Amino acid sequence: MSDLPRKAVTRTAKLAALPLGIAGRATWGLGKRIGGKSAEIVARELQQRTAEQLFRVLGELKGGAMKFGQALSVFESALPEEVAGPYRAALTKLQEAAPPLPAATVHRVLADRLGADWRELFVSFEDKPAAAASIGQVHRAVWHDGREVAVKVQYPGAGEALLSDLKQLGRFAGLLGPLIPGMDIKPLIKELRNRVAEELDYELEAEAQRIHAEAFEGDPDVLVPDVVHQGDQVLVTEWVEGVPLSEVIQDGSAAERNRAGQLLARFLFSGPARTGLLHADPHPGNFRLVTGADGSVRLGVLDFGTVDRLPGGLPKSIGVSLRMTLQGDAEAVYEQLCAEGFVKDSIALDPDTVLDYLRPIIEPAEVAEFTFTRDWIRGQAARIADPRSPAHQLGKQLNLPPSYLLIHRVTLSTIGVLCQLGATVRLRDELEAWLPGFPAEG
Repeated sequence: MSDLPRKAVTRTAKLAALPLGIAGRATWGLGKRIGGKSAEIVARELQQRTAEQLFRVLGELKGGAMKFGQALSVFESALPEEVAGPYRAALTKLQEAAPPLPAATVHRVLADRLGADWRELFVSFEDKPAAAASIGQVHRAVWHDGREVAVKVQYPGAGEALLSDLKQLGRFAGLLGPLIPGMDIKPLIKELRNRVAEELDYELEAEAQRIHAEAFEGDPDVLVPDVVHQGDQVLVTEWVEGVPLSEVIQDGSAAERNRAGQLLARFLFSGPARTGLLHADPHPGNFRLVTGADGSVRLGVLDFGTVDRLPGGLPKSIGVSLRMTLQGDAEAVYEQLCAEGFVKDSIALDPDTVLDYLRPIIEPAEVAEFTFTRDWIRGQAARIADPRSPAHQLGKQLNLPPSYLLIHRVTLSTIGVLCQLGATVRLRDELEAWLPGFPAEG
């Protein structure tokens, strides 16, 4: 039995205990309030303790729970600051850190997958992982031809553990929902489960990464490391030295934040146009700012385990709808949304009301440059999440077609990262250059 499945029962117990722990702390908080503490102080203490337990439980899991935590981490900027504070540090840790496997276990995996003489493939191999993520960990090494490489080793039994974790999280989605008010947790967990097979298949990941590396070879703005070797549950790629986006978010200068934001937006829209694939895991741990010898700064992009296949690039209907919304053509926008399935056949909505719902969301595309802030995304989240608001009622009536689900999540996640960066971005330039249907037709 592998190391990871042997711990499945323990992980399941911890997941089961998470909502009970939250409920227990709620009882503790009530007792404190009765004892004289104010509701505000009790709430703050409760949030902090919940955040600590959230990371302790999710951070110890190498399967779906950590992947779920990573997905949540890009949305923390939408939380009110008094709530976001306690959760931010806990969720950010999940972007790049997880308890690593022992070196002996890693050696066994490499021997099984690359052969007993696996060490002959490397000039050197660092036993201490450079990163440990949701289904695998990365070791720095030097390939036999002298190239510095990243060796991604999949955890033994990762698929079984990941599915088990996500199954348990699905049962408690209602209790975990308050972490991100206004966000429906169940579809997110369902989508993560649907992507398990792809993310575990390093052959598919290698193919997606090779396509991107070829498309962006020599690009002045985006760096994609090439694949050096691919085996069953082991993937060797070129090493990328750079500053993780999580560090830029925390300590970066305004210039670094703006550069990172511009390049992230460029990659979001240019990637599908140039490769027919959408990189679908846009949390900060998968990006680096890479400074060249000449001082130029590029965006290093990692982890192509989850992609959406878009042979024609992003759907033209997205660009057309966005352009017509900016032009204020309510009737045309409504017809387009109906044709694409965003409005159910059984529902009739007022086109002007739909336009009013959409206009605030696309504000970044209305101006030459836009500064993404936590306050802005919080305002959008509050407008849509408030059950008393017309936007909330209308949002419940709109439909998200399955073919747009991943595109929608990736776009929202990228916007969440831009708001974490506080970046000023010329988004309209990227839309004009890369989004089909957006440029005005001549």
